[in-house]
This record gives sequence, C-alpha cells and structure tokens, in this order.
Amino acid sequence: MYNLDTPTRAELPTSRQLIRSTVLAVIAAAAILVTLVLPAEYAIDPTGIGRMLGLAEMGQIKQQLAKEAEEDRRRDRGEVVPERRSSLPGILGALFIRPAFAQAVPQAKSDEMSIVLKPGEGGEIKLEMKKGAKATYAWTATGMVNYDLHGDASGKETSYKKGRGVAKDEGTLAAQFDGHHGWFWRNRGSKDVTVTVRASGDFAEMKRMM
Repeated sequence: MYNLDTPTRAELPTSRQLIRSTVLAVIAAAAILVTLVLPAEYAIDPTGIGRMLGLAEMGQIKQQLAKEAEEDRRRDRGEVVPERRSSLPGILGALFIRPAFAQAVPQAKSDEMSIVLKPGEGGEIKLEMKKGAKATYAWTATGMVNYDLHGDASGKETSYKKGRGVAKDEGTLAAQFDGHHGWFWRNRGSKDVTVTVRASGDFAEMKRMM
C-alpha cells in the first residue's frame, strides 16, 4: 500500500546541521532587512547598498509623505503640530551611516526649476548643501499651496519654515548640516498649480526629489 521508504536515523539531519541551517537562515534574513527593507521603508542605509539601488531615496519619500499626511490630518482636527525632530530610525541611521556629501560644494551656483501639482498632489525640490552653506531663494505658485521648507540627511531632519494657503515665499536658506535642503509643496486646491523656484548660492545641485 505504501511505496515510500522510511528514512533511517543516519539519513536524518543531525542537531548540528539543523542549528547551522537555522543560523544561515537568520543571517540571510538579517542581510535582506539591512540592505533592502530598511532603506526602502525607513531610509536607513548602513551598508550604502540602498543608496546605490535607489531604495534609500524611496524610503525618504515614503517617510516624508507619511509625516506630511499626518501633519495635515492633525491640522484639520485643529491640533498644534510641533516642529519635526529626529525619529528613532534617524537616530539609528546616524550611528551607522557614514557622513554623506564629502566633496566640496561649488560656490555661487544659480538654478531654477518648476513642477506642476495636480489637486491633492505633493512635490519636492531640494538643494544639495554642506553645513553652514547659504542660498537665497524665491518661489511662486499659480495657486495657493501648503509648504514646508526643511532639510534631511542620513539620521538628521529639521524644519526651517512652513506655510498654508500661500502663493509665494522668499528668503535665505542656511543649511544646518550636510544634506538635502528645500521645499515640499502640497496642492490642496481643485486646479493644477505650477510652482517655480529660483535659488542662488552655495549648493551643489538643485533636483526634484519626488
């Protein structure tokens, strides 16, 4: 009735083999967590592989969108939203991730960029800056937008200035640390809005983050 042979004791894996297989499985899971999951979900990239694959930037965007959405929900409920501070993932990232932006930043660079935001859509443009670098800026929008002028890097984040229902802003941005510093806009209106930002000063490049 049964054609399968029952394995003998000698054919069964030993306790040592089982332990070895378990250890290898744990190591593989930890490697996937550190190199893929943490960069993609929390922008924590201790190995640098996530940045090479573009996962760290994806994680930063996810964190930014989640924070901005939560702040909007709290404002809609009439709550006071505190200034942003470093989260636990950011603190852990600061312990393991090597300092970024080690190359010297060119002086007196000027650039301009525009983005179109559909109703309910958010967009972000930032300057790559060294700590202490300064840049003058001015941006205008064809409609009212909410915005957050902030900076972020591996393990660091700060908010410089915020506004709701405005169409323009200008001033001087002084970087508090090496990283990306710039603007996140959200179109809460019912029509498309074009935002144009101009900047001049000590930054390496201007680029759209999302």
